[in-house]
Amino acid sequence: MPQLTALDAQFLHFESPTTAAHVAGVAILEGGAVTVDSLAALLTERLHLSPALSQRLTGLPYGLDRPHWAPDPDFDLSHHLAEHTLPAPGDELRLAELLARLHERHLDRDRPLWEMHLVKGLSGGRVALYTKVHHAAIDGVSGAETLAALLDLGPEPRTVDRPAPGRRAEGPHPVELITAALTGALAQPANTARSLAVAASELDAIPLLSALPGAARLAGAARRLLGDDRPRPELPPLAAPRTPFNGPITAGRRLAFGSIPLKEVKQVAKGFGVTVNDVVMAVCAGALRSWLEEREALPEQPLVAAVPVACRTAGGLDRAGNQLAMLAVPLATDVAEPRERLAAVREATGTAKRRLAMAQGNWLAELCGLLPTALGRVATAPLSRLAASACPPINILISNVPGPQFPLYLCGARVLSYFPISVLTDLGGGVNITCFSYDGMLDFGLVSCPTRVPEPEGLLGHLHSAMKELVTLEEAAGDEFRHRVEVDGVPG
Repeated sequence: MPQLTALDAQFLHFESPTTAAHVAGVAILEGGAVTVDSLAALLTERLHLSPALSQRLTGLPYGLDRPHWAPDPDFDLSHHLAEHTLPAPGDELRLAELLARLHERHLDRDRPLWEMHLVKGLSGGRVALYTKVHHAAIDGVSGAETLAALLDLGPEPRTVDRPAPGRRAEGPHPVELITAALTGALAQPANTARSLAVAASELDAIPLLSALPGAARLAGAARRLLGDDRPRPELPPLAAPRTPFNGPITAGRRLAFGSIPLKEVKQVAKGFGVTVNDVVMAVCAGALRSWLEEREALPEQPLVAAVPVACRTAGGLDRAGNQLAMLAVPLATDVAEPRERLAAVREATGTAKRRLAMAQGNWLAELCGLLPTALGRVATAPLSRLAASACPPINILISNVPGPQFPLYLCGARVLSYFPISVLTDLGGGVNITCFSYDGMLDFGLVSCPTRVPEPEGLLGHLHSAMKELVTLEEAAGDEFRHRVEVDGVPG
């Protein structure tokens, strides 16, 4: 059975009493007949479409090697499904409070690493479905694919072909685990040397390390040793300034949800000649700037955001786990004028993407593979907490996951919105912003540590304001252009 990669295992190592490393999403549903029984029937019928849902971790004691995924011989859906009812009036605030409590809880590693919670009692006869899966099992793209296996294009469920009965798969034999561990231990020195070389070649693209004196020269020298002398776009120093939401976090969580019309985002992108992702990043930058200004805590230097980038290839569609790289991007929070801020964000993200396309390897995955598994298991969480106190590498993690632009259905109910909820770690800061584009809307999910950002709904309000600001600027620019064309055309 497949073994976790070093990057997958890192999400296990990050877990601590204050960090639960699962990703989640909440679907708001209308109509149909969504019950725990109907969900169980649907999962039973389609579980084979997403094997990760019935696999658990298995491996050697004491974390001597990275775990493997293996079928759970005692798999029972009842351990993964639950039902809740909101108290009246069943508004979004009460839903966020309930889901925050669910999001705080760690998943049971003795079972497949996922849960599904049906929440009834929402106003307007709606229901919510909160699903969480450990980040060691999925990334944003594979998570969307797992969800898609349960969804239909219309109220009538589609027919799914069941696999032919066969011999039940078994987990790896202990001898196989020991052999793999010994092989990995023998290869560790060579793997560490290779990872160091690849990481050094991208030293000027790694948060915090890029600000070290001579980082760019050292990276260039490492690339030449690897036989790559192509010129690279120069990156700015990526030193994260101090903010109120950086530092060690607690176990508590707060959630906030909201949506922006995707039509408005595309309108701004087209009007200013940028990408949709540039607009999303600029909106987040504007919101963070306003939130910090309210608290008289806006630093002079731009905030540094980590942005996950999917690198899942056609050959890796069926593999569980994470296939992603990471961009580190200055957010231009030091730029007051929104149009100039958008231009600065476009330049920064464009440069970071060009650098990623030219990279010899994935520095994120290589850094995760530097330490032996047993050492990484015990050292990751305390070292992360220490770094968060001394010099956090980034200020915030922002993720934009593309989704389908047509309605989907679950158990006959229409999915109105899908709000993603991500992970908080000491290194990533006390707030995370993730958005998912679905059926003409951009659905935002914010998760925060209450000691850092007590009310993430306030930050959500700033997101809406930043979007309106850009729409107003684009419309004014368009009116000015049309007016100028009309006037200039009269004399002729």
